[in-house]
Amino acid sequence: MATSVNTPSPMKNAQPELVKGLGLYDASTIVMGSMIGSGIFIVSAEISREVGSPGLLLLSWVVSGLMTVIGAVTYGELAAMMPHAGGQYVYLREAFGPLSGFLYGWSLFLVIQTGTMAAVAVGFGKFLGVFFPWVSAGNILVNLGTVDIASHPVALTVSSQQLLAIFCLMGLALINTLGLRTGAWVQNIFTTLKVAALLGVIAVGFAWSGGHTLTAASSGQGFWQGAHWDLATLTIVSVALVGPLFSSDAWNNVTFTGAEVINPKRNLPLALFIGTITICVLYLACNFAYLHVLSFDTIQHAPEDRVATAAAQLVFGPRGAGLMAGAIIISTFGCINGLTLAGARVYYAMARDGLFFRSVGQVTQKHRSPAVSLMFQGVWASLLTLSGSYNELLNYVIFAVVLFYILTIVGLFWLRHKRPDAPRPYRAWGYPVLPGLYIVFALFVEWALLTHKALQSVAGLCIVAVGIPVFYLWQRRASSSSRL
Repeated sequence: MATSVNTPSPMKNAQPELVKGLGLYDASTIVMGSMIGSGIFIVSAEISREVGSPGLLLLSWVVSGLMTVIGAVTYGELAAMMPHAGGQYVYLREAFGPLSGFLYGWSLFLVIQTGTMAAVAVGFGKFLGVFFPWVSAGNILVNLGTVDIASHPVALTVSSQQLLAIFCLMGLALINTLGLRTGAWVQNIFTTLKVAALLGVIAVGFAWSGGHTLTAASSGQGFWQGAHWDLATLTIVSVALVGPLFSSDAWNNVTFTGAEVINPKRNLPLALFIGTITICVLYLACNFAYLHVLSFDTIQHAPEDRVATAAAQLVFGPRGAGLMAGAIIISTFGCINGLTLAGARVYYAMARDGLFFRSVGQVTQKHRSPAVSLMFQGVWASLLTLSGSYNELLNYVIFAVVLFYILTIVGLFWLRHKRPDAPRPYRAWGYPVLPGLYIVFALFVEWALLTHKALQSVAGLCIVAVGIPVFYLWQRRASSSSRL
């Protein structure tokens, strides 16, 4: 006898519900649009400095791409089995209990989702400043000095760049309150534009190399310099995966919208696969294009790590900087919209379970959107933008991000054992080999991070652990409310 998935929802009958309005194309653009931010245009510089050779640079993108696609096709089983608002939050809750789900949602709200939104929004403002110099981190509009918080100086200033980032965050939150189709429409347009921008970078890179002598690194000489194919090299590559994994992250965001996907048992697994395989192939091709246009040394020392801009300037001259700034503006804006649309569904699901503010679990009558959740998320991301601490926080939580991915895929194994007869419209490809390989390699990445970035990794775990007493406070609050 099949065991149905438990979906506690104390306000289920008292409130309007989310509506199904996302087709396969919409779901795929959420995957792709949430993945493409500014990382692909920048992080190859830092990766190249860490690994020391063109071959290992490309290998880092290959490995991160394989991990991403394997993770996505594995999540497809959980998404088809439990197509509910909240996605990964629900999978962890059902596999290991409400505490594990809450800790994921807590970390997502506190840092992972909102910190990423803040960082991408500031990037949006930074590149808009190429066209409008008034938008600048140096253009301080408000200056109240600095304060020390836990020995960390926080500047009480507001720059024009931060102000624009906040307008972007809150503006997209407001747009998404107008309904699912409005948010999906914005996502479809900007994802199409930024995929076209990536294709343009790739086409220009390969066209340029076709008429010029390739650099020694690109043509094979020194391609694997420094690669000894031992544990030390594997560790270096694993640590370097932080950049490409973050650039490829947020592919799981479409699962947060599970309750709103049409025919989710088919479209969610398909969207996860189509979206991740498309972007991972484009990312790898972009790095080939960089190596075709630039020397490896130029990639390593690109000004402000803007590898794509350096390549565009070499090909187009001074106009190249403007072209790449325009591409990144489009890319970051679409990325923020995807993160905004999807992330709010997690806090909505938590609130419906009594683990967040009750108002966050409400849906508007007119547009059927989780408006309070959207605005709550936008406000917190804006505060992180003002604090300037988002990049540091994101560095701290990369260990926790990978840990939650591991736990979710372990949850797949556990649910196969715990609920063997539960309906599974789609079963993960290559089970148990591919999910098992993901877990093994992700654990190695965790070990590499612990040994090479121990302080940041432990600090990230502490951020997650703070959620434990918070969970019990929310649980007690929900229990008290139910007795009234």
